[in-house]
Amino acid sequence: MPRLLLRNLAFSLVLVLFVSCKTYKLTDAKPVQSSEKTVENLYFSSGEDYVYKCQMDIYKNHVSGILIIKKLNERTHRVAMTSDFGNKLIDFEISENDFKLNYVLPDLDKKIVINFLKNDFQQLLKRQYHVNESFENVHSKIYLSKVDHKTYYLFFNKENGLLKEIIYTRNNKEKIDFTFEAKKHIFADSLNLQHKDFKINIKLFQITENEQN
Repeated sequence: MPRLLLRNLAFSLVLVLFVSCKTYKLTDAKPVQSSEKTVENLYFSSGEDYVYKCQMDIYKNHVSGILIIKKLNERTHRVAMTSDFGNKLIDFEISENDFKLNYVLPDLDKKIVINFLKNDFQQLLKRQYHVNESFENVHSKIYLSKVDHKTYYLFFNKENGLLKEIIYTRNNKEKIDFTFEAKKHIFADSLNLQHKDFKINIKLFQITENEQN
């Protein structure tokens, strides 16, 4: 990956400090009674490697490569990304409360870049959510979970029970929208991570066994 592109990527992330985001409000849904006390995101709960093609768009910068997520234990995952040419870009271990950086390419070794990746993957890999309120609309069962100043809205498909969206807010401001396409509870075939407060979008697409061979 060209070094100039990586420098532009790091520089673009600095712009996040100057952009605000919108207040989020759940619409077109009604409150319902539910016996659910907790709900889970199981998409990264298997001990097998999760291997994806990764596309990142940060302002006018486009970065692509291979992303591997591996569950190390019940609390911790290891995340590694390489370029399309096989060069390692970053490698870290992450849990809900901890972060260990194993390697980062020097051009990406900027505090704001590391914090951006740490926050995004902590939200993506968060597994268990305490349910504070329950809602539903035509297509989804919706669970609201609050932790300090963070609020999560989890949307489960009524027909197959699969998690299809998580909206993460902080201080009532919408931060990240995660949308999933999946056929089973433990593996998302694709993921779209869209920031709402600045122009960052990450897309992950499953690499099939044939593509890996």
